[in-house]
Amino acid sequence: MPSSPIETMYNTLPQTGKIEWIGLRPARRNDLQVVDEAEISLEDGLVGDHYSGESRKRQVTLIQAEHLQGVANILGLPEVDPGLIRRNIVVSGINLQAFDERQFAIGEVILEMTGQCHPCSRMEENLGPGGFNAMRGHGGITARVIKGGRIRVGDPVMLAETVPALSGT
Repeated sequence: MPSSPIETMYNTLPQTGKIEWIGLRPARRNDLQVVDEAEISLEDGLVGDHYSGESRKRQVTLIQAEHLQGVANILGLPEVDPGLIRRNIVVSGINLQAFDERQFAIGEVILEMTGQCHPCSRMEENLGPGGFNAMRGHGGITARVIKGGRIRVGDPVMLAETVPALSGT
């Protein structure tokens, strides 16, 4: 059965993004440790990060680099340090919202978007007055691990169906 035009557009995501930054929180309320590579597992999510919820819906958090600049502009800042926004992975060059209910690849890892990563009260604390509202709509996404492996800064980020080993092309 042919796809509707809107379904075809939802399934058309030729862009490939890349990892710009990776951060791990070894304990709650600790500063993030910036790393060049990390292990992602089915059981623990991002290995070395304190968060590994039983639901597995928030094993990894991601945000777009382009949104960090937007938040900086809203707050009148030259830039926003990714460590202040408490997400694990910063990517550029691809719209993370396009992964809604979809699987996506980061290097050899496969993740599945599970929802929006809404800002918390720490944004006001970390970014200053208005930080919470500046982050609304720009907080990134949460994801569960489908296939573990290593990720590295510079790894490609793309819709899983476009990965040759997964799509059979």
